[in-house]
Amino acid sequence: MKREVSSTIVLDVTNPAEMIFAVAVTGHYTPVTESFTATLDGREVPYTTLPDAHGTRLHKVASDNGRLEVTYAATIQGPGDIAIASDTDLVTYLRPSRYAESDTLGPTAYAEFRGIPQSDLLAAVSSWVGTRLSYVPGSSLPTDGAVQTLLARQGVCRDYAHLCVALLRALNVPARLVAVYAPGLSPMDFHAVAEAWVEGAWRVVDATTLAPRSTLVRIATGRDAADSAFLTIVSGNVSLVDVTVTAVVDELPDDDLTQFAAIA
Repeated sequence: MKREVSSTIVLDVTNPAEMIFAVAVTGHYTPVTESFTATLDGREVPYTTLPDAHGTRLHKVASDNGRLEVTYAATIQGPGDIAIASDTDLVTYLRPSRYAESDTLGPTAYAEFRGIPQSDLLAAVSSWVGTRLSYVPGSSLPTDGAVQTLLARQGVCRDYAHLCVALLRALNVPARLVAVYAPGLSPMDFHAVAEAWVEGAWRVVDATTLAPRSTLVRIATGRDAADSAFLTIVSGNVSLVDVTVTAVVDELPDDDLTQFAAIA
């Protein structure tokens, strides 16, 4: 399987700023080709690469005022390394977090899914979330968590993922959010899915069903969107002008939602 991914982020910097970008594929992959560039009004600016947990690769850019354009591209041939979990991970991803309030949603999770064996739980939670939410672009705020999403009954991919993560944690299943490139996604954008630790492996949970799970390419992994945003503004004033994302695969597969899948 050959996958080609890219992203371009255009920003207006109105006060000198320091930014962190999470747009590169993780260290689980060895790209055939890869490039990252940052330009300010057409002139290249330096950047530094920072390692993060779970193989996430962050790029730190300091910019003066002007039009900043950050571009990333990679070609991946074949699967990457399968993500594993440490004992610490299995504790961390059971805890409530800012956007995945599993403690608040505990009664809902137990009322809906009590007694379902773990082998069937991911499909049950994914189906439940997918049928109770409507995918409505622009319907949620960046500060909305899983509880607000359930009350609103609508959202985008990160909202679906947060609700899945929160419900699974409430059922004592370690779960986390993953930012990905998603071949087959329409309209194309950065995508967010959940991962749950079941039967000794991380399994993908995507209640939106908008892209085949086997084609996903990992960008960033964490407790929720707070750990996996494509842009973090550390200081200064920055306005987002445009984001363009592409992700293609040589052959788009079917996705059997009754079977486990992993990001590889």
